[in-house]
Amino acid sequence: MTYEYKTRGTCSTKIRFDLEEGKVKNVVFTNGCNGNLKAISKLVEGMDAVKVIELLEGNTCGMKSTSCADQLTKALNAAFEKENKTGEDSVRE
Repeated sequence: MTYEYKTRGTCSTKIRFDLEEGKVKNVVFTNGCNGNLKAISKLVEGMDAVKVIELLEGNTCGMKSTSCADQLTKALNAAFEKENKTGEDSVRE
């Protein structure tokens, strides 16, 4: 399923991604540090979403209390919540 998440507190403004059987696919950030965000997208491609959250949650950028990587974890958690509310099987254990 494809998800979009409006980021908060970062240079990127939106994250679009797919969750397929608990794996993160096709991550695309809108705006932000182009090279770094392309690298994050490549690094998490095909990874278990729970593992991505464990690795990136709480990562900050400069003096900000969040980062684009941290916002990706928030987007994944929001996707899990949405799946739980619609009655689909949760991909997060």
